[in-house]
Amino acid sequence: MEYLTLGHPPFQGLATHQLGELFGSLPTPAYVIDQARLEQNGQVLSALAQRTGCHILLAQKAFSNYDFYPLLSQYLAGTEASGLYEARLGFEEMGGKEVHVFCAGYREDEFGELLRYADHIVFNSIHQLKTLGPRAKEAGKSVGLRINPQCSTQEGHAIYDPCAPGSRMGVTREVWNAQMDTHTLALLDGLHFHTLCEQNADDLATTLEAVEETFGDVLPGMKWLNMGGGHHITRPDYQMDTLEGCIRHAQDTWGVEVYLEPGEAVALNAGYLVSRVVDLVENAGVHIAILDVSAACHMPDVLEMPYQPPILQAVAQPGGAHTYRLAGPTCLAGDVVGDYSFAQPLERGDLVVFGDMAIYTTCKNNTFNGMPLPDLWRLDPQGGLEQLTQFGYHNFKARLGR
Repeated sequence: MEYLTLGHPPFQGLATHQLGELFGSLPTPAYVIDQARLEQNGQVLSALAQRTGCHILLAQKAFSNYDFYPLLSQYLAGTEASGLYEARLGFEEMGGKEVHVFCAGYREDEFGELLRYADHIVFNSIHQLKTLGPRAKEAGKSVGLRINPQCSTQEGHAIYDPCAPGSRMGVTREVWNAQMDTHTLALLDGLHFHTLCEQNADDLATTLEAVEETFGDVLPGMKWLNMGGGHHITRPDYQMDTLEGCIRHAQDTWGVEVYLEPGEAVALNAGYLVSRVVDLVENAGVHIAILDVSAACHMPDVLEMPYQPPILQAVAQPGGAHTYRLAGPTCLAGDVVGDYSFAQPLERGDLVVFGDMAIYTTCKNNTFNGMPLPDLWRLDPQGGLEQLTQFGYHNFKARLGR
């Protein structure tokens, strides 16, 4: 049984630190964002952009901790947003870089303000392209349409599959043929597709073949092609040559500029969620460790995806000498992270360090059950910790009334 150590990717950023000194006095639960790992990811992405001429955007839906935007702006072309507030955040905090927006349905009463922040507006339907596209064009924005190549390369979590049958995401070729007209087509500067989730470049290559088959006749008339997110570019085993081949194929075949908008790849393995064991209980022979961190509140993808996050000095499977079911403190019976085997037995007060917690955590957490939000801390390359937030009761109460 291989327990995760400082040599494994989720925890390599901690390898040069003394964990007892680093986290021993840290108030828990706490999110810790690893600045050095963010910078390493940024360098990988920047090098890709320089080699291929593509433009790489931060998908803020995965990571939107704007204290780090000045750092990331050195490596990225800008941000991708899913609506008004994310667009404004990217506009205000990313130092004048590009702001791209895709939304499954734009609100008429917000669209005017959105045009103040966005450079690229991508529509999800031909109807909204017809009704709002002219306003975007008149405002000098680059206009795009999301397409659905109906090519699913995912298994096991259809909730994250934009190409699942019946998906609301993107225009299929059948709908395009039925609704597109010459006047509306003239509004378009580019096409956008997003079909991946935590995947390698072989799945992108498969998807790009489907895009070429379904919309290859349209692409020569476009200025750009956005290949969306879900590319695990900074993962150690990522197929970089395949990705670069896809980018160059699009550039050479259709004469388009290529955009990528990864979220996870920007902050992959660049964050930790530090927690402590509050209590140890037992039921029907199951040893349960109650933590001061909640799966439901502080890492909701654990329940939504679902998945089991990496934990230092543990492995996500039962059967070891020291097996525990890790659970949160809320009243939700299902507030369970999962069953783990630990290298050493757990004691009350012990630290439990979760890895890869910069993504889909701080941007998705909540205060269900009155759970406090974990504060955010910056880990600098020298091992210093800087507190970035001071969350408290007011954050819980302010969401519920005046």
